[in-house]
Amino acid sequence: MYYLIYISTAVKLMNPEELTEILTSSRKKNLENNITGMLLYAEGTFIQVLEGSEHDVLSTYRTITMDLRHKNLIKLVSAPLAKRAFPEWSMGFAVIAPLKMAELQGYINPDDIFFEDSASDPAINIMKTFVENNNLTSSFL
Repeated sequence: MYYLIYISTAVKLMNPEELTEILTSSRKKNLENNITGMLLYAEGTFIQVLEGSEHDVLSTYRTITMDLRHKNLIKLVSAPLAKRAFPEWSMGFAVIAPLKMAELQGYINPDDIFFEDSASDPAINIMKTFVENNNLTSSFL
């Protein structure tokens, strides 16, 4: 197993329909490639964790780097992984406007994220930091 985390900037602020399209497309491709992970979006910034075989994660990341909907892509970390941090999510997803996105299958309200069991996992710690720094929730920890 392998994981990769990147951050990027949307070329424009995304509306709910655009985010839904990204989520739907990502889920389909991730299921086909046995990729799990989480995508967070806040005010034009994406951060994503991809988990799976090294080949599948790197192939997915190469595809993501060519997506014209974002820019300033920075790979934060990639490394071997003992076990998945997000095993049940073909693509967990959270956005700063929860009322507009709550009806999406797979949407995760940052107030409801429960990661206490995995406090030592680097992927989860990076995602927590993003949530905290973007004020995605007031009660996150």
